[in-house]
Amino acid sequence: MNEESMGPLIDIKELSKSYVMGKERVQVLNAVSMRVMPGEFVAIVGPSGSGKSTLMNLIGCLDAPTEGSYKLDGTEVKGLSDNKLADIRNRKIGFIFQSFHLLPKLSAVENVELPLIYRGMSSKERRERSSRALRQVGLTDRMFHKPSELSGGQQQRVAIARALAGHPPILLADEPTGALDTKTGQEVLGLIEQLNAEGHTIVLITHDKEVAKRASRTVVMRDGWLTEEERRVDHEAVSRLSDGILQYPVEQT
Repeated sequence: MNEESMGPLIDIKELSKSYVMGKERVQVLNAVSMRVMPGEFVAIVGPSGSGKSTLMNLIGCLDAPTEGSYKLDGTEVKGLSDNKLADIRNRKIGFIFQSFHLLPKLSAVENVELPLIYRGMSSKERRERSSRALRQVGLTDRMFHKPSELSGGQQQRVAIARALAGHPPILLADEPTGALDTKTGQEVLGLIEQLNAEGHTIVLITHDKEVAKRASRTVVMRDGWLTEEERRVDHEAVSRLSDGILQYPVEQT
């Protein structure tokens, strides 16, 4: 996490996206504005076709907006070259995908090392960072196992370790429990919550409202519009009596 950043890590203003299909222009995202501050855990939730995946692609610099502004950690990304966007993805965002995207012939630690190779990092530093990240997700004893020798939950932990190894300010999780059974999914969500508690900023994309409830803030997408935002109440911090008046924590906006 970039502790020196005092402003929002994600600052989106009036962001829109449309595609040309045949002779028609299809609008899939409509003037979305949102901010994510350092240390937040935000869920973007909505059904298929709501625009949440398009918003995820824009946040992850995997696609470019048609209109609007997007500043990532203070840098306006709209209009940047493909090479610059690739560098930003490598350094600023740790991706966690539903289908893991592990290379079958590589061990867990080698899979975690992959994004670091593109930074020109020495093999010693790559191995140290990757080993540390695997230890952080509880896979020290599985470092040299290949994906076929790991359970689904363990493969997702390898993917999370890969996202962590580059020390990005943002972890972007796309349906991280979608390919897992309920018990394993809960374990992975618990790990993501733990990472957030340790200071990692997390944006989670999901269609599952129960998964979204694990976040501290939920952004709801419908038909390409950001329709509402909800904050989870921290009940342990809510009830505090002072001079006979029930005090509630004030949300910072």
